[in-house]
Order: sequence, then C-alpha cells, then structure tokens
Amino acid sequence: MVDLHAHTDRSDGTLSPNDLIDLAVKRGLRALAITDHDCLTGYDVGAPYASSQPLDLICGIELSAKYNGETIHVLGYFLNTPPTLEFRDHLACLKKSRRLRNEGLAKKLASLGLEITLAEAEALGSGQPGRPHFAQLLVAKGYSPDMREAFNRYLDESAEGFVPRQEATIENVLRWIRQAGGISSWAHPGRFIERQRLTARQLLSDLKGKGLDAVEVFHRDHSQSQRDRLRTAASDLSLAVTGGSDYHGRSLDEPTLGSLRLPDSLLNDLRALNSSR
Repeated sequence: MVDLHAHTDRSDGTLSPNDLIDLAVKRGLRALAITDHDCLTGYDVGAPYASSQPLDLICGIELSAKYNGETIHVLGYFLNTPPTLEFRDHLACLKKSRRLRNEGLAKKLASLGLEITLAEAEALGSGQPGRPHFAQLLVAKGYSPDMREAFNRYLDESAEGFVPRQEATIENVLRWIRQAGGISSWAHPGRFIERQRLTARQLLSDLKGKGLDAVEVFHRDHSQSQRDRLRTAASDLSLAVTGGSDYHGRSLDEPTLGSLRLPDSLLNDLRALNSSR
C-alpha cells in the first residue's frame, strides 16, 4: 500500500516527521509521500530516519495556486532527484507571503473581539503556521466548538475573519514543479469542480495544457461518483492518477494514515511517467 498525501508538524500536521514515518511503518505502508504546505522541511528532517526503515519516503509538497479566480492546491512529487535550489527560492517567497497573511489574520480576528495572537499561532506551527493553527486557538479559547466551525465562521474564504494571501498563478506553480524535475498533481479537486460550470474533463484538459501531469482521484472528500468521473477524465487525457489520506494527525475527524489502501501501482505509474520525460 502507498499513501501519497500526508502532512507533518512542519506545516499543519500534528506529528513530527519521524513519528509520521513510524506510523506509516506500523500501518504497513510500502511508500509514503510527505506533502507539507509550501515547505520541504518535513521531508528534509524525516529522510535520514526513513533510510533506516522499511519505507520508501517520497519527497513531496502541496502548493496553493490561483486558477479561475479561486485557490486550488497542487501536489508536487520529486521521485528521482531532490528539488532544485531555484525551487527552494520560490518556497522562500511563499513563506514571506504566508507570514504577511498571518499578520493580517491576527489583526482581523482581534478586530472581531477574538483574543488570538500571531505569536500563539507561531508557537503551534513549528515555523510554518497557517489557518489550521488559528482554528486550533479558536477552539482552545472557546470561540468555536470545533475546527470545522472555526473555519466556517472565521477562516474560510467566505467567512468574516478571512484574509487572502498573495498566491502564485497555476501556470507558475506547474512550471516550478516541472523545472525542478517533479510531477504535478491537482489535489482534491472535487469541491472546486462542483462550483464550476465546467466538467472535470474540461478543467483537466485546460490544466494539462498548462503543464499538469496528474490528478488526485482518491481522496477522503471524493464520493465514488466523483472518483469515477475523475478517473475517466484522467484516462481520456492520459493524465496519471494519485491519491492519499491527506493525513494531518490524530483527531476524531481525521482519516487514518493509509486508510484508502491504495495500490503500489499508483507510485509505479508516477515513476514510469517521470522516467519517460
């Protein structure tokens, strides 16, 4: 089994890279991709430890991008060679953008009478704080009953506390991943597609023209009918298929790492695609 989408506490997960690797081994995974948001630190920290474990640790990342006026997420997988220094420079710019958004978010929440500070979020975020850490604080301080409500009321794009951040265009993100020797996959696209007036095939065709290599068909948010439509569209367009639990940590509403029980063939197909380029 493989899991190609998981997070550590170097972005918005709760487990350290080594603890996540231990859990993957315990779950019987053959391969795991660490795909932290906008950073490679989780992989960098975990790779030496993983080399002594019966696990194929994949270098990955999850980047935000603007597409059709909305934010989508793109997974990048670096299967043969590590990301280039130029790619890491792009990540440094994204980190600055995230910091500015977090400063604005703390001020916006304060204006709503919520005693949430940037320092508190940074203490939770291991150097890469984001909205999930602000949500944790909203729950811990009694402003919201749970994480989902914290996002719905204060943090999502339509919520009263939302603060946008400057994001790269989809064209740039796909180009960065390709130039760094990586494979790109559109992460959990189901909800975005439902909001659009275009079909999965139309959107995937457009993104393939911009440089997309794959689509995340298997995700906890996707119904069976969504998976079927995405898989058919991917097949028609000769796009690869990826999937993963999108594991963030141990909580009542989190899926178990490896819970989708995805076959090794997903990773094998990605490697074959990467080798053919």
